[in-house]
Amino acid sequence: MVAAFADISLFQLLLVAGVALVGSVLGGVAGYGTGALMPLVLVPILGAEPVVPIIAMSGLLTNAGRVFAFLSFVDWRKVMLVLLGAVPPAIVTAYGYTLLTGKGAALVIGTMLMLTVPLRYAMRRRAVTLDERGLVLGSAGYGTAVGGTVGAGVILLSVLMAAGLEGAAVIATDAVVSIAIGVVRLTVFGVAGAIDAKTVAFALLIGLIAFPGAFLAKAFVKRLPIHVHTGILDAVVLLGGLMMVGSALMR
Repeated sequence: MVAAFADISLFQLLLVAGVALVGSVLGGVAGYGTGALMPLVLVPILGAEPVVPIIAMSGLLTNAGRVFAFLSFVDWRKVMLVLLGAVPPAIVTAYGYTLLTGKGAALVIGTMLMLTVPLRYAMRRRAVTLDERGLVLGSAGYGTAVGGTVGAGVILLSVLMAAGLEGAAVIATDAVVSIAIGVVRLTVFGVAGAIDAKTVAFALLIGLIAFPGAFLAKAFVKRLPIHVHTGILDAVVLLGGLMMVGSALMR
């Protein structure tokens, strides 16, 4: 693992670790954060290609912390319905991601990051209500987006809330689904040869640092309103996504 960091400076490692912790705390409060923030530091350091596999792998640990913190709130029936709709398209788009060039991967990631902010507000304003069939269909859209990019967690959150979940039940159910989808994505990435030692090393660094974020979130949420958290996150994600797309187009 140490050898995988041979060409990475201490400052870069500390930056990745710091953003992972902040993103995890935000995720424990707002439901998303790590997947939206990490590309902003990983792409300049590693390039775009390994970012989605890294986040998929680190998400197993990040979401495990949320599951432990909110286990009693998981809605297992909705977990199964979401996976029924999300897994097949996620497999297809995950494989499609492995075929992208570095420029293509940067464009996909940056564009998706910018879209998550208006998408979240639009879905919240519409206040759509989903029955079980609608939940499966909505989850297919989430699966299509999550397979080969980052930031799609906002879609899953909106789908779960439209299906009637609130508060901790949303965070807990989202975490279980995200772990299962993460395993599916990693299987596809592994078969396609998109995972190497550096991918594993960075994923473990991010995941281990971010693991306690769900527990820290409980303390932070009492000190800072959630709309402040999400407002800061939205601004950073929009700016970072724009810079990523701009950089890719200039190559």
